[in-house]
Amino acid sequence: MQSLRLLVLGDVTGKTGMGAVKRLMPGLVKDREVDFVIANGENVAGGVGITPELADELFKLGAHVLTTGNHVWRHREIRKYIDREPRLLRPANFPSRQPGRGAGVFETCDGVRVGVINLIGQVYMGAADNPFIAADEALEEVAEADVIVVDIHAEATSEKRAMGFHLEGRVTAVVGTHTHVQTADEQILEGGTAYITDMGMSGPHDSVIGMRKDGVLARFRTGLPQSFKPAGDGARMQGVLIDADPRSGRAQSIERIDLTLAG
Repeated sequence: MQSLRLLVLGDVTGKTGMGAVKRLMPGLVKDREVDFVIANGENVAGGVGITPELADELFKLGAHVLTTGNHVWRHREIRKYIDREPRLLRPANFPSRQPGRGAGVFETCDGVRVGVINLIGQVYMGAADNPFIAADEALEEVAEADVIVVDIHAEATSEKRAMGFHLEGRVTAVVGTHTHVQTADEQILEGGTAYITDMGMSGPHDSVIGMRKDGVLARFRTGLPQSFKPAGDGARMQGVLIDADPRSGRAQSIERIDLTLAG
């Protein structure tokens, strides 16, 4: 195989995000001849967390690997599931005593080995180990892979950008998640690594990063706690398409995906 095409989706958020993926992803995979699909699923359960049932549904829709982030443990039932399901990852720099794993190698139907590493940032986020050291350690776990994709789930643009340069030339792609706003800085770094600060959100875009506007606005106006509820309008699926050379592990191209679900 001279080129491997990867589809990587930004945070799938709530029922609306799942609906967008269900109706838009299969057609995109077929039309663009996608070989491997990675999706961040940490917001799929009502906007916060993931459940075994929803993880299974995303796998049935065609996702090969699911990454997560700071909300992964919101639903207790995911703890046993993630231990027995290697395709669901949690950040590698979470404490080692926590369930699951932060990296893995997965094989396409053509025998290409895809390494996936899940990291979480430290800046403006919860407690986690140093993601840069964790990235170096995780690379040893996926050393046998032909191509390697890293999901850095982080708040700060600077931290994501620094991770891109830290891993430049050593991985195929570094893609950002968490902020739910797609950035326009996709590029191939000099070392052959595809990079984007944030892939955006597969979910309701008539919202404040997936939540209903009224509750969020009340919080900002009053400073008082509010009950945030997932929004339902403006369904879009966002992410990136990456073409890679499995012989060298270098990215050949990166293209932003932003599809609107009509009706």
